[in-house]
Formats: sequence, C-alpha cells, structure tokens
Amino acid sequence: MTFCIGIKVHQGILALADTKIVKGEEQIRRGKLSSTQLDGHTWWVMTSGLRSVRDKTLTYLEHEIAEQDLRFNYLFEVANRFGNQLRRVRQEDGPSLASSNLPFNMHAIIGGKMPGDFAPKMFYVYPEGNWIESSDDSPYFIIGRTHYAKPMLDRLLTVDMPLRQSLAVAFLAFEATMASVTDVGYPIDVITCEAQTGNTRLRRFSEAELESISQWWYQTLAGALRGFPFNQFDPLFDFYNRGNF
Repeated sequence: MTFCIGIKVHQGILALADTKIVKGEEQIRRGKLSSTQLDGHTWWVMTSGLRSVRDKTLTYLEHEIAEQDLRFNYLFEVANRFGNQLRRVRQEDGPSLASSNLPFNMHAIIGGKMPGDFAPKMFYVYPEGNWIESSDDSPYFIIGRTHYAKPMLDRLLTVDMPLRQSLAVAFLAFEATMASVTDVGYPIDVITCEAQTGNTRLRRFSEAELESISQWWYQTLAGALRGFPFNQFDPLFDFYNRGNF
C-alpha cells in the first residue's frame, strides 16, 4: 500500500511519502515522491495505486514537456497536463486492467510553486484526471492508507501552524499509520517549500535516523497516559479505590 501526505500552511507546503511496496511475500523499496525542476522552479508529485499506471503517466508527461519544450507559469497548468496524461493511460490500459480485475485507482498529490504563483500550491488529482486545490479549510491531502492518520491531523493541524511544526504532525501521522499496518514503512522522502522564498529541499530519511524521535513520542504518550486525569471515572473503579486489588 502507500502513505503519502501533503500539507499546505501559510509558511509553505511539505510532502512526506513512504517507500515500502509489498507484493505477496516480497517487500521492495520504491520512491513514491518525484520532483521536477523547470527554469529554477520545483514541482513534485506523489502517487498511490498501481505502479504501472504511475510510471506510464509520468513518462508520458515528461516526454510531452521535453518534446514541446513546455513552460508552466502556474502549478494548475501542471495539474491539468498530468490529468490529461492520466486520462490517456486510462483509455489505453483501463480495459485490460479491468479484465484482470485490477482497479484503475491512481490518486496523486501535486505541489510546488511556479513563477506566476503568489504562494506554493497543492492539488489532489483523482483517477479520472480531475483535481481539487487545498484551502485553509482543507490544508492537507492523504493518499493510500488514510484512516489511521486523519484523527491526529484533524485535531492538531491548522493553516497557522509553522511549517516546521507541520512536518512534525506529518511524521506523527506516518508513525501512527506504520504502527497499525505492515505495508507502510521506511525510508521516507520529505520535501519542503517555503512560501516567502520558494526554496525547496528534498531528503530521504532512514528509520535509524528518526528512531530517537519515535522513541521520544512513545515515551511522551506513555507519560501522558500515566498522568491522565481519571477523577471523573473514579466511580467506576470503587473496587480499586477501596484498596481491594
């Protein structure tokens, strides 16, 4: 499966993607986050679903950009071109995939900042090729394994949160997902783009590099549980309150 999350706050955007792919009894590592630089501006895409659909769509898009020497002024133009190529792949491969009971289920998150964009942008692209844009009311997108992370994100994440702190929330969302499933895992790819400067940085992190943060989070949760204010629940535990334990 997959865990990919994109977050947009006032200070910028970020993306985090796992690299684990499980095929039967086989486990492999493949990047699910790809970045492209055009004329000094960077945009990135993360995908979930069939790998063959992803690779073919990106290959078609890269070929179109190179063949036509395309230049994008706005990120939505990238999303449009990506959606067009995704529809092309659906027309070519959809029937054969359906005959093999394989769903055409590729979802994508595209982010970045093009020359005409006032601030970094982020789009969610559906398998049909249409898209929606992130907003203050919807500052994050997740694809792949989504259920385990949403409670934490919905409770903690706001558009006013600093980009640095937003990355912490994204990492904890990944940790919560990885703890519950076997097909999401390290290493993880992380990319950030600052709103004011447009500076973009991409790095891959191994489990060993982030082990201390994972341990800190586990110890913090355990400490919070020990300090939980149980007073309102005391009537349910009279047996213990009387010392009969």
